[in-house]
Amino acid sequence: MNDLEVRQLRYFVAVAEELHFGRAAERLGMAQPPLSRAIRELERQLGVPLLERTTRRVALTPAGEVLLRDARTALDAVAAAARRTRRAGRPEPVLRLALKADFDGGLLPRILSAYQEEPAALPVELVLGGRGEQEPTLRDGRADIALLPGPFNTRGLDVEPLLTEPRLLAVAANDPLAARTCLHLEDLKGRVLPDGSPADHEGFPPTPATTKAAGNPSLVPPPSPPSGLDLAQIFSLTELGGIVWFPPTSIARRHPRPGIAYRPVEDLTPLELTLAWPGESRSAAVAAFVRVAVGVAAAAAGVAEEAVEAVVVAARPGRSS
Repeated sequence: MNDLEVRQLRYFVAVAEELHFGRAAERLGMAQPPLSRAIRELERQLGVPLLERTTRRVALTPAGEVLLRDARTALDAVAAAARRTRRAGRPEPVLRLALKADFDGGLLPRILSAYQEEPAALPVELVLGGRGEQEPTLRDGRADIALLPGPFNTRGLDVEPLLTEPRLLAVAANDPLAARTCLHLEDLKGRVLPDGSPADHEGFPPTPATTKAAGNPSLVPPPSPPSGLDLAQIFSLTELGGIVWFPPTSIARRHPRPGIAYRPVEDLTPLELTLAWPGESRSAAVAAFVRVAVGVAAAAAGVAEEAVEAVVVAARPGRSS
């Protein structure tokens, strides 16, 4: 059997995702007959049927489902290799760091400052994105290294934990919860997070629960709220009582707002901040960045508890929030 070609995988993925030869051909910018011939040749080459075809529908066989999964991975790897190769060949190479704005535990300025003293250091280019976007950005070659909160899929990646940071409840200052000195997740039943998920489950899939915001019944988040809310929008919705959310203490410390109260929740899991990079990377610049980041995080750990206590004390009822 000859090795599979990238072209064949692209053709198959288009058909497998569209489950319609006409739409797949349009997506690929080609005519339908040569696409059909190419898929039949791929099946002949592999010796197994990949699709079940009838006059009404196209469906994947078990073998087709396996190939779809692995073909996507292979195509992503090819695209990532091309992007990294182009960047490596630039006259002035850079280190691209993927992260979510403000989710750096307050460490990034110190990391960047210390990193520039390293002999292998490159200029750092930040690749900012929403939560959950860092891992795919790393895998498809748009970034060399990522600073991201867990959990995430570590397959094929090397990882280095940097810090574990407590999270707080951010709630409207006039909300009854803001007057409480001791909170648990069960106290947040009926409240929702910025993505519409239930606060009492920390955003994990719920048992049936209401989506109406208990703090302000007139504000009902949409069933599928926008996923691209920035920090200013989240703060505004929190102040209005439409949502609550769980910022790490570093964000609470940097963004005190009179309309928001920050309160500790006894059984709220902390944020785990991790560095990740492709497992096959042999970049001296990446290795230097990891080494520096680990050192900065270790040095910062000694004052982290004091910082947490300062935020909590400032947020206690009767004080400015």
